[in-house]
Amino acid sequence: MTNKSHQESLEKYAEAIVRVGLNIRTGQRLIINLAATRGVPHQFAPLVREVAKAAYRVGARYVDVIWGDEEMLRLRAQYAPRDSFDEYSTWQIDAVMRMVEKGDALLSITGSDPDLLGGLDPDILGMMQKTHLQQFSRVSEKVSANAINWCVVAAAGEGWAKKVFPELPPEKAQEKLWEAIFETTRINQPDPIAAWQEHIINLRGRAKYLQAKQYNALHYSAPGTDFTLGLPNGHIWVSAQSLAQNGIAFTANMPTEEVFTLPDRNRADGVIKSTYPLSYGGTLIDDFQVTFEKGRITKVSAQKGESVLQKLVDTDEGSHRLGEVALVTASSPIAQRGHLFYNTLYDENASCHIAIGRAYRFTLTGGTELTDEEFTAAGGNVSLNHVDFMIGSPTMDIDGIKQDGAREPVMRKGEWAFKP
Repeated sequence: MTNKSHQESLEKYAEAIVRVGLNIRTGQRLIINLAATRGVPHQFAPLVREVAKAAYRVGARYVDVIWGDEEMLRLRAQYAPRDSFDEYSTWQIDAVMRMVEKGDALLSITGSDPDLLGGLDPDILGMMQKTHLQQFSRVSEKVSANAINWCVVAAAGEGWAKKVFPELPPEKAQEKLWEAIFETTRINQPDPIAAWQEHIINLRGRAKYLQAKQYNALHYSAPGTDFTLGLPNGHIWVSAQSLAQNGIAFTANMPTEEVFTLPDRNRADGVIKSTYPLSYGGTLIDDFQVTFEKGRITKVSAQKGESVLQKLVDTDEGSHRLGEVALVTASSPIAQRGHLFYNTLYDENASCHIAIGRAYRFTLTGGTELTDEEFTAAGGNVSLNHVDFMIGSPTMDIDGIKQDGAREPVMRKGEWAFKP
């Protein structure tokens, strides 16, 4: 894929990542972390290099890259001694933390094979994932508090492309996935930066409306779903753009179609049914239901990947509870494409979703200043995990429940039921 139009789109994508996603300031450093991906460094090197060029053009002082290779994960799960899965090399985390502590920028690029670890021992995968989460928690805590300007984007990995477009030859599948990435991140519009600015304004209007309402809870109704989710006092509805503690406004996900906040960790009751598969830790979890009582997950069931889902929930106490609630229209640009991406960054922006595990501190008034104990007492959730799964559909209705118990429509048949 070296044709001129692809190269031009890649350059525009990199510019949008740097100017809209990260909004890098003069003198900042940037560290790029590539989630484990087959073919690295060659496969994603063109995007990484374009991001570096774009970052230097806006005044970045230094750009560094941590490369990964997802095949190493599979090899370890297959062949490493069973008593070795608490081993972890921390030099990469130390490198990221040094950048974070200096107020620099962090870019994560994802694009791994959704079936990478399929068929392997779920106990081993659970041990590997828990060790990673424990070690990476230093970075996760900073990110969840918006300590710096950070962004997550995707690149069209070969394994991922084959999963999304299995009917195509590998090279054609990769080309089509790149086209989908460019389309859903507004890169194919005449002025991508202006298109992003307009989109941010529109989402901000939705967040402002919900913020003024300060609903006590949300009620979800759809086939297989009857679910009430409480919202804590002082919750903050956030949309595409956030303000980091280093003073820089940034857009954490590209693409993004959501408006989100944190739920009350102690108030979730009923049954929620997934509407999209969840790709987690190299395994696909599909057609699953989660039952809650007084905020806690009491039962999970799945047609595929149930043992992996249970391992996820059992990671720690916080993984039995929720940390995010996000609203997305069923007609979002990603949903309109009519196919799964098998990648949470994308599929979560095609559907309303909730997240098992850690809440973002910045979604609670004063949350970034609270201790873990204070944050928990205020209704926030603390966990090693933060895993989104999709629950929205064109058949879903959502009501906002006011402090006096009265109900107002928030979404009807998967679409907004109010004008901001």
